[in-house]
Amino acid sequence: MFSRRNVARRTEQYAAESPFWISFADLMIVSMVVFLIVSTVTIVIMKSQLDMLGDNGRKTHERQIEIERFANMIKKKSQEMSPVPIISTVKDSVRIDLGESVNFVSGSSDISPEGKEFLRDYIPKLLEVARDDLGKKWLKHVVVEGFTDSDGSYLFNLDLSLKRSRGVVCAMFEPLDEEGTLSMSKEDLNRVRDLFLVGGYSFNSMQASKARSRRVELRLDFWEVEEKERQQIRADLSDKEFGKCLQ
Repeated sequence: MFSRRNVARRTEQYAAESPFWISFADLMIVSMVVFLIVSTVTIVIMKSQLDMLGDNGRKTHERQIEIERFANMIKKKSQEMSPVPIISTVKDSVRIDLGESVNFVSGSSDISPEGKEFLRDYIPKLLEVARDDLGKKWLKHVVVEGFTDSDGSYLFNLDLSLKRSRGVVCAMFEPLDEEGTLSMSKEDLNRVRDLFLVGGYSFNSMQASKARSRRVELRLDFWEVEEKERQQIRADLSDKEFGKCLQ
């Protein structure tokens, strides 16, 4: 009986001290050490790269990271819309393709009632993100860009694209009734007046189809580091009336 117990104990002790378990423990320790070494080297390299960039380079790097964070906030907010606008980051600007929500008949700059309703729902969401600390810090302008298909002459389309851009902004200020009820809050409209610009494009940027090409995009431009450091001041438009768009 005692011999069997001794044999069992020796067997358990042998299993606990077997080369497999010792090797596995060593492997885990080695893996941990390698991970710590790689992490340390990565941190050192990143720090040295930032040091090489200098103070202005670090600020530019931080600016790019914050713009990407801002773009992600817009993407998240845009998910509340249907259809969802297409958000893309090109270099250091953010583009918002409004897609089929604000589309046009060939040769026309008229926005459908559904398109106007979409704009009045979506723009306040965009302005909500713009009021975030990152938006206040970096957002410079929102440029409305109108596009056309390839039908018609160059100058005709250039004029048409500008009218489409202007139509988007006008839709936000258009009264809902004869009493002049505004479709958006006064605060949001003031922000539109301060931030929004219009730009005209021709058929220089075609999409897969002509219908898809007749679209509007919003381009968000951001302050450069040097501009912020010079304390760039916006033009004061607080005394400007909203006015009316010409038909």
